[in-house]
Amino acid sequence: MARGGANTEQIGSGFLEQLAGYGLTTIEVHYYMPDHPALLQMFAFQQYDLAPRFPRLGGFLDHWRREIDAALHSIRIAHRHLIGPQEYRAVNGEITIN
Repeated sequence: MARGGANTEQIGSGFLEQLAGYGLTTIEVHYYMPDHPALLQMFAFQQYDLAPRFPRLGGFLDHWRREIDAALHSIRIAHRHLIGPQEYRAVNGEITIN
């Protein structure tokens, strides 16, 4: 670590993404297979994404349309910024434990 600099090796990528404005996004994709249209299935996952445009979700849906045989029925999105401006502030100092 450079003196006075941040050690990015110890900071998780999720934390850095949150500082850049990304929030935790939960996505539920409801779909059905063409050969069983009466059977509605659900796929859920979480990722960090930028609201309100959701570019990562858009990339996932583009992949789905190109590569997956299942037909999309509906998508439900929940998004939350976990770190806000009031919760993060830079400090000028370092405490070493052990």
